[in-house]
Amino acid sequence: MTLWQNVQTAAGMPGSFHWLVVGFILAVALLSYLRPAERLRMRNSVILFGLAFVCLFAAGAISFSSSQAAGTVYLTLRGAGLFVETVAIINVASVFVFAVLLRWVHLEPPQIAQDLLLALGYLIIAIIILSRSGVDLRGIVATSAVITAVIGFSLQDTLGNIMGGMALQMERTIRVGDWIRIDDLEGRVKEIRWRQTSVETRNWDTIVIPNSQLMKGKVTLLGRRSAAPVQHRQWVYFAVDLSHSPTKVIGTVETALRAEPIPCVAATPEIHCLVTDYKNGDATYAVRYWLTDLSQPDPTDSLIRTRVYVALRRADIPLSIPTQSILLERESPDERRHSEDMEHRIGALSKVELFSPLTADEKQELASAMINAPFAKGEALTRQGAEAHWLYIIRQGEVKVRVAVEGVNQDVASLGPGDYFGEMGMMTGQPRASSVIATTDVKCYRLGKEAFQAILQRRPELVEDLSRTLAVRRVELEAVRDEASEEAIRERLRKTQGVVLRRIREFFALKQ
Repeated sequence: MTLWQNVQTAAGMPGSFHWLVVGFILAVALLSYLRPAERLRMRNSVILFGLAFVCLFAAGAISFSSSQAAGTVYLTLRGAGLFVETVAIINVASVFVFAVLLRWVHLEPPQIAQDLLLALGYLIIAIIILSRSGVDLRGIVATSAVITAVIGFSLQDTLGNIMGGMALQMERTIRVGDWIRIDDLEGRVKEIRWRQTSVETRNWDTIVIPNSQLMKGKVTLLGRRSAAPVQHRQWVYFAVDLSHSPTKVIGTVETALRAEPIPCVAATPEIHCLVTDYKNGDATYAVRYWLTDLSQPDPTDSLIRTRVYVALRRADIPLSIPTQSILLERESPDERRHSEDMEHRIGALSKVELFSPLTADEKQELASAMINAPFAKGEALTRQGAEAHWLYIIRQGEVKVRVAVEGVNQDVASLGPGDYFGEMGMMTGQPRASSVIATTDVKCYRLGKEAFQAILQRRPELVEDLSRTLAVRRVELEAVRDEASEEAIRERLRKTQGVVLRRIREFFALKQ
């Protein structure tokens, strides 16, 4: 017999061992392609198969010798080669079953269950090979029972951890990816192994917890409830002086927070604002919301606080500050800052063509009536179809103008510092023709109808100039969109001015 024939005979596959080698290599290549995450395991299986081939090759070479010692070595090498070869094949088969076949039918057994099945397979193969090699297994079983008792007594803690890991994975009480709290520790379960569970915290740390501790202690599963999405309740606190009605504060905050979707905040249950305490002349409030991404509590809390701050600023409701700071401010009023603010307001009004017919005193009057209206990134300054009787002048930041056409939102323009919008709503009461969304943090001046009413009551003749300015602005926008001729533009301007003039008079209850 040739050496190769002896190798095949040692492998127990005379005449067909080479097909096993080819099939093994093809299976490894295919599984490595289908499951890249298992490539390390495939590489280890190839190494084991190579080691088995070396043992079988050595056994085939030794089989040429007829000595008794050579026979013993042959049996040892052959048994080792067959065992290692079978282990490699079982490893490849397990990847096919657990990582391909069962996932294809949407089943994923716990990792420990997979390890137990593999260990059982290894044990069965070892028993079969030893039995065929003529080894007396009864003595091994008796000896192993004594050894097992000694090991079990000396490794109670380790075995407890192993049994805990098995229970965790079999019962799926805690799963990989869950967020848990143990005492003052919060983190996401990264891995559940035989002895310990690895938990990654938000501080970029990894905590290793013995499985027995998880089984004995109290563990809170954050954000998990039966038949419900993963979300965790968060609280954000702030304080406002008692001179402001809690009803107004709660309404202002809830309206602002519910107006636009906030990243990582659940739509259901809704965001709520509650009064939680009264202390030192202040009312303490809490915003209660449900966090959908448990890795982002701090950034989401920050975003909620920003929205609360700008909403209260728009409503002219300041957050509470220490009493001594208030007394200091009252004793030292900053008149220069107030004067500079008025100059900025008048300058902003002067850039608005609509207000060009006004006198300096009238602009001063409007400037005093304007309020600061900050908005956070992502908030809607106004919505298409809403009835809002005020005009915005952008001081800082950028916004996008969005129009909904047949249910599809389209961004049609961008506005920045010095731009204004909402003039038709303030002057005619017409619903908003578009939505305006803050693309950055935005600071605006907001001017309401009431401030303009007094001026028009004193000087009703301003209506002619105002209506013409509004009509020109609208017709110019329509002309760019429709590519109208000059004659058509003039005719459209005449008709539009008449309509706008009538609406202004009706809206402000002016005499014809």
